[in-house]
Amino acid sequence: MHDHEDAPALHPETVAVHAGRPPREPDGPMSTPVHLASTFHAGGPTAYGRYGNPSWTAFEEALGALEGGECVAFASGMGAISAVLALVPTGGTVVAPRHSYTGTIGLLDDLVATRNVTVRYVDVRDAAAVADAAQGADLVSVESPTNPALEVADLPAIGRAARAAGALFAVDNTFATPLLQRPLESGADLVVHSATKSISGHSDVVMGAVIARDAALRDRIVTRRSLGGAIPGPLDAFLALRGLRTLPVRLERAQANARDLAARFADHPALDEVRYPGFGTIVSIVVSGGAVAAERVAASTRVWVHSTSLGGVESQLERRRRWPAEAETIPEGLVRLSVGLEHVDDLARDLEQALEVAADPGDGAQERATGTTAGPVPPAASGY
Repeated sequence: MHDHEDAPALHPETVAVHAGRPPREPDGPMSTPVHLASTFHAGGPTAYGRYGNPSWTAFEEALGALEGGECVAFASGMGAISAVLALVPTGGTVVAPRHSYTGTIGLLDDLVATRNVTVRYVDVRDAAAVADAAQGADLVSVESPTNPALEVADLPAIGRAARAAGALFAVDNTFATPLLQRPLESGADLVVHSATKSISGHSDVVMGAVIARDAALRDRIVTRRSLGGAIPGPLDAFLALRGLRTLPVRLERAQANARDLAARFADHPALDEVRYPGFGTIVSIVVSGGAVAAERVAASTRVWVHSTSLGGVESQLERRRRWPAEAETIPEGLVRLSVGLEHVDDLARDLEQALEVAADPGDGAQERATGTTAGPVPPAASGY
């Protein structure tokens, strides 16, 4: 960002706006252009489009500055997670949350089947149990908050335990974003993002990122990207960086809405439980009446969008157990709410009327609320 060594450290809000910009030159662009090129003239560090692109570099500089590490951009969040799990040797051991993102569980299952990897699933709220599981492990990988149970881990304690055990420590920071927690400061070696979500924030990009604590670890991740070919498109990187510029203001509004909704519905008679960790933009509600009632809620909203994603400007919701890979310990009636930027009164009123429909569906509502409003669930699909 062209800082002077004696300049005071910038606040994250300022970093989000200014990091990853081109040099300030007369008639130079304010933003790095979209570099639609697969081939580069010889003699430079890039050489070929699978190894680098200036549009990626700008995004990597900005997100790396926010997280405090070395960023590597990927074609998707799954590409980023895959690169981290690829660091585990054949026959190695991974410690993971019992309530992990279903795509992560699918990758871990594949490692068990194809590379004889052992997976130790833990409750990330129990730092002592995680520390015990870390003994002899190659990688301790956690989400905090978890998806969709919203369990919060003691990252510093787990970081110390992983270091003592000689294991790499990775944190999926998709839900919190670097504005609410910076896992590298808590001892993490690697941070993972689905940049599709809050980072880009407009439901128009699929991208991922891994942030490493140092250049040596970053190089190992770059090797996985280059060999695997999980590279982002230049336009995707441009859009993700443009979205990142407004992350602070988007997060502020969405988090305020989430806190308000969690408080308003905390004692709602149609809900068995409201889960909110006290920060972030995700709220999980457990609808009384189980899967059928929860599907009615998802099918009956007018403002909330029934979809399998999160972190966009629009508020989204879905019943997570509609995905076959979701953990059986997640309640059938759990509906994950990704709170967006709409007026909170509109969101509350819409959710209230959907809960009323779920309690008293009336003629035809049962047919409309079968859980197929977003299309059939593909076999072995995981959602997000």
